[in-house]
Amino acid sequence: MAQRPFNFSAGPAAIPEEVLQKAAAEMLDWHGSGMSVMEMSHRGREFISIYEQTETDLRELLAIPPDYRVLFMQGGGIGENAIVPLNLSRGEAADFVVTGSWSQKSAKEARKYCTANLAASNEASGFTTLPDPATWKLDSRARYVHLCSNETIHGVEVHQLPDLKGLGSDAPLVIDFSSHVATRPVDWSRVGLAFGGAQKNLGPAGVTLVVVREDLLGHALPICPSAFDYKVVSDNGSMYNTPPTWAIYIAGLTFQWLKAQTEGSLTGVAAMELRNIAKAKLLYDFIDRSPFYVNKVSPDCRSRMNIPFFLADESRNDAFLAGAKARGLLQLKGHKSVGGMRASIYNAMPLAGVQALVDYLQEFEKTQS
Repeated sequence: MAQRPFNFSAGPAAIPEEVLQKAAAEMLDWHGSGMSVMEMSHRGREFISIYEQTETDLRELLAIPPDYRVLFMQGGGIGENAIVPLNLSRGEAADFVVTGSWSQKSAKEARKYCTANLAASNEASGFTTLPDPATWKLDSRARYVHLCSNETIHGVEVHQLPDLKGLGSDAPLVIDFSSHVATRPVDWSRVGLAFGGAQKNLGPAGVTLVVVREDLLGHALPICPSAFDYKVVSDNGSMYNTPPTWAIYIAGLTFQWLKAQTEGSLTGVAAMELRNIAKAKLLYDFIDRSPFYVNKVSPDCRSRMNIPFFLADESRNDAFLAGAKARGLLQLKGHKSVGGMRASIYNAMPLAGVQALVDYLQEFEKTQS
């Protein structure tokens, strides 16, 4: 079989080829049921078995403690920007650490339901650095502290989650880990709630993952829709309304694929973290050596997943993208709000894909010199 193009899309993003092949093989008849997963009742024993295995595998992969509930919801990360304050703020206050476009959106949306305090921001640096947690201005009355732990657009990643207790706050930390979930371990001792859309590392668009500590359930505002009340969703096993069954199924296949990944003695997420470090280093090292390309993010907080870069002469952008597409390197155009280029190298992107991109970067630079 010919090599498929390498898809560097920020999301919806590449899905492991083995997952797509298995889904294709099971499309018309899942395990002798005579049905496609898309045709199953979400309350039937066939789909319930898929759902239960999916949650079990996810808990294993992310080492989720037993006192955290796993919810499969809808609405994406943007939906959670409203759903989190509806459930956690009690209509009072929440602190926001603004590190890029997505955390900006989170704070703006939360203002509809509570007081959204700006605890810290790196906007003055053009979102190329991270504010030191020691400088955060946390409100003792805040019901939670919101942090986007990887900013997909600006390419900034928080590599070590803050210890809020060490900063004098008893509020739970809420992380938006949409764009790097399952790419590295999560320190659950520092997290009260984590949410993320699936369409970057977990599968297709349509399902939103929420992992929430049990003591944070049951505090939804009266105006919170029942389908978005975490306690209602939890009490009903994510089946209060019809869940996105196909997306959950593909996520489950992706979890099985992740569990099978190895790097030396490491497996699963630990193996993926090692692989992702190597992929990111390969690309950043080349960009840093070249006068033709530039990445503006401070090296200590560069994302392993989303690598924005610019051509020194941006009049050559169109030629660069055309040449990349001709070589099977897809979706490299940067976000419209920042321009330039962006390579998203999620779990499904193999090292060979990053090497192919580096080879092209080198070739394009030579042809334009």
